Amino acid sequence: MDFTEFSLNKNLLEGIEKAGYITCTPVQEHVIAGSLNGADLYVQSQTGTGKTAAYLVSIIQQLLERAESKNKKAIILVPTRELAVQVEQEAKILCHKTKLKVASFYGGVGYTRQIENLKKNIDIIVGTPGRIIDLVEQQHLIFDNITFLIVDEADRMFDMGFYPDLRKLIKFLPKSENRQTMLFSATLNNYVKNLAWEFTREPKEITIESENITVEEIDQLLLHVSSDAKMRLLLGVLKNEKPESVIIFCNTKKSCEIVSKRLQINGIENKYIIGDLPQNKRLEVLNNFKNGKLTCLVATDVAARGIDVNNLAMVINYDLPNEAENYVHRIGRTARAGKSGKAYTFCSEQDVYNLIPIERYIDMNIPSEVAFEDQMVEDASKNIYIKLESYDDDEEKVYKRHDKNKLKDTRSKNFNDKNRNYKKQDSRTDIQKTKPVEKFDESLIGLSFEERMKKYKEKYGQGSFVASKNDDTKKDYETSANQDVNISKTNAFRIKNNSKQNIGTKKQNTDFNQKNEPTKKGLNSLTILERIKLFFKK
Repeated sequence: MDFTEFSLNKNLLEGIEKAGYITCTPVQEHVIAGSLNGADLYVQSQTGTGKTAAYLVSIIQQLLERAESKNKKAIILVPTRELAVQVEQEAKILCHKTKLKVASFYGGVGYTRQIENLKKNIDIIVGTPGRIIDLVEQQHLIFDNITFLIVDEADRMFDMGFYPDLRKLIKFLPKSENRQTMLFSATLNNYVKNLAWEFTREPKEITIESENITVEEIDQLLLHVSSDAKMRLLLGVLKNEKPESVIIFCNTKKSCEIVSKRLQINGIENKYIIGDLPQNKRLEVLNNFKNGKLTCLVATDVAARGIDVNNLAMVINYDLPNEAENYVHRIGRTARAGKSGKAYTFCSEQDVYNLIPIERYIDMNIPSEVAFEDQMVEDASKNIYIKLESYDDDEEKVYKRHDKNKLKDTRSKNFNDKNRNYKKQDSRTDIQKTKPVEKFDESLIGLSFEERMKKYKEKYGQGSFVASKNDDTKKDYETSANQDVNISKTNAFRIKNNSKQNIGTKKQNTDFNQKNEPTKKGLNSLTILERIKLFFKK
């Protein structure tokens, strides 16, 4: 089925033509047909099947149809910065003949430009959960007009620990009945199912089945090699195969940087991307790789999903991935859109424990052989120490420091307000260590207000006590006295049951009322005994 067979806006069709789309993939056909009537969708489709274009075409079409209803917006949540940029770029191509505005929001860069973009009334917001939550909590981003919610690569969100952030973020949005929600996932798990059940309205499930969980066109080969010979084998594969483009995957940032620098020493031009690399540098590296200026890229799993590279010839797993699913996502970078590709995987004595779960997950034995010396090349970096770099984004660092100080001030203010309110509401039982504790007089139990006043007068008075003529004040005294009786009864009960405890009625003076209600002269904050002493002195 072609895109032209749908009743799409002519401006959108021009964008589809510019993007080079003609025939719909299965996921695109089902998603567009199912979503244009407003239904929520829960879509399972493996990577590289065109699901990004599927949901973009759907929401752009509906936003154009609702042009008369101003300020209708869509938000697309993705797990990585790279995928956010890719979705933004694809959306801009599709929207280039429309008036819809698109922007992406992610961490690793400063807030200034992103906040300025939000002031331009963005129609399609693409972002990672952490940065979107920051912008919402700082009140730069308002969700009142969100009509469409897309969660892309939902399973990856959970793998990266975004599940709590997702749930928190979705609760800021309009209710499910007031928006259309679409969830996309390469694999099914309980977290994705729970999210679909909790935040969608009877979603229509779309599952794009494949005979094999890996792409058939990928020529896979597993090479058994000792860990200290991996670099020589890598150099040999690159020399013998001479791939036009290759991504080399490592499990850790440290390994990624070391492999990249050792390749450089051996005369192989390459770049690496890791999470600590400043975002502008990461984007520059990826763009150079996509347009062919760079042919060799070393990466952690941050680039394993959501990165479309046309005509990628080869993937090399320098380290066998710790998660079985990541093997599929890594090798899925090649052989996209029906093209062929090759995937080499190195399996050392340190990696072999990950092999069984991977083969069980893909339901096949990966073709394998033992690597021999004639497949390897001497490593010029063998005895060279590799110094690792560290990266900081200065603007981000300054902002975080400023934000941290602001948060500290806010927490201090909240604590003081909370403490002040606590003292105001329960100053009678607040304990000050500087004041001696008065022992409870059990003879006060059951006495009326007047009888208690008389007893206090005998104990503390230097003359006759004259009660206030103000009925409101007297009522306030009576209320306080009755509260003291209740407290006294409780304390008496405790004393009776535990004679070792020295529990008194620990009444203190807080200065909250003195500062904020000077006309009452702090009387409400005084205990009944302290107030009587004060009146007798007067």
